[in-house]
Amino acid sequence: MSIEQILVLAIVQGLTEFLPVSSSGHLILIPAFTGWKDQGSATDIMVHVGSLFAVLVYFWRDVLNLAGGLGDLMKGRITAQSRMVTLIGIATVPALLFGAVLKFSGLSDVIRSVELVAWGAIFFGILMYIADRIGRTTKKMEDMTLAPAIIIGISQAIALIPGTSRSGITMTAARFMGFERGEAARFSFLLGIPAITAAGIFTALESAQQGHNMSADAYWAAFLTFFAALAAIALLMALVRRTTFLVFVIYRCALGLLLLAMLYDWFPQYLPSLAV
Repeated sequence: MSIEQILVLAIVQGLTEFLPVSSSGHLILIPAFTGWKDQGSATDIMVHVGSLFAVLVYFWRDVLNLAGGLGDLMKGRITAQSRMVTLIGIATVPALLFGAVLKFSGLSDVIRSVELVAWGAIFFGILMYIADRIGRTTKKMEDMTLAPAIIIGISQAIALIPGTSRSGITMTAARFMGFERGEAARFSFLLGIPAITAAGIFTALESAQQGHNMSADAYWAAFLTFFAALAAIALLMALVRRTTFLVFVIYRCALGLLLLAMLYDWFPQYLPSLAV
């Protein structure tokens, strides 16, 4: 890959993995706009590793608590930490099952389209706005119970559809159930740890079976993704503590409408065509 492709890939993946705007959707748009070849599964693995490390660093206190909770769980102790580990584990299952269905059915390749990204950006952006408007702000992550954890977990599974946004849909589900914006974002990020880890391991095994080796480009992409993702997490946490999700709703809807205009040649005199 060229240095330009490495930079764009790392910045886009790092920022959009945790901002509620859909990282998978934006990664699909990169070759559509630039004409670059697919970066390959090995690079995909490494940029997700960079994103994962950003979560571990930013939420290191929560991560240590979860690690302690895992230890308590293995010893049969019921504590607040072991309870949270259990809820996160249960909430991760729907995404693992749905991901397996998409992968082994071949649908994961079928649903990678710019049109789906466009409609997903708009629909789930509007849903986020509704949830943020009507959702109460009374619950904290410590108030999480089995039912909301399962609902948020199912929403994370839906995020495997490009254009949805894993962080966006999980925070939307949490807001519908009355969780504070900051607490919804916090649970969303921690819930992403096992999901991103599982996806990375699966892709790594698949890449090894296909004989793909890690290149220096992949490591550079992961390194740069880490800093972009860390900045995205810090930005989102700062915003949700002070304001609503409206800025992300506007961005999603504007992006979706722009893509639809380019796909259907609504303004050919002003916009390049993405029609295929």
